[in-house]
Amino acid sequence: MRTLPDYLRRGMKLVLVGCNPGDRSVRVGHYYAGRSNAFWPLMYQSGVLPEELTYKDDKRIIEFGIGLTDLVKRSTHSMEEIERHEFAEGRIVLAQKLEEFVPRVVAFNGKTVYEKYAQRACKLGLQKETLYGAKVFVLPSTSGLNAKGNGVKMRYFRQLAELLRTLSD
Repeated sequence: MRTLPDYLRRGMKLVLVGCNPGDRSVRVGHYYAGRSNAFWPLMYQSGVLPEELTYKDDKRIIEFGIGLTDLVKRSTHSMEEIERHEFAEGRIVLAQKLEEFVPRVVAFNGKTVYEKYAQRACKLGLQKETLYGAKVFVLPSTSGLNAKGNGVKMRYFRQLAELLRTLSD
């Protein structure tokens, strides 16, 4: 199965969890490579990343104490192609990764991604519960298919950036 590698190490300040790699991302070998995906501009413009990166630089994200992984590692054209058992398996594997790597914050890129993980509805933003000691933040999906405009997405990315700043104080 062709997929993307995890970019994780112990003690990261943030781990970003996507649903699964898109077909184009796997084809080019980089996270968030979809032409309409706003992930990389949002990360920089919000202040989560101090340096502007593109999908071609995705391996460098770890230099900033930020990791990347997915709930499901199989690439698809859309989330609807993912089967229930794949989400169930992904929950177990992601829990193991979070327990092993112990990030300070886990951010889910998309409300549906967190809802598939937690198996319950949620609102965007900081969640009340923690996962393996990490604060949990739910972002609006950066996919171009997400109807929320970039202004709404930016607001939540800025909230995430502010949360990360409070942790480093």
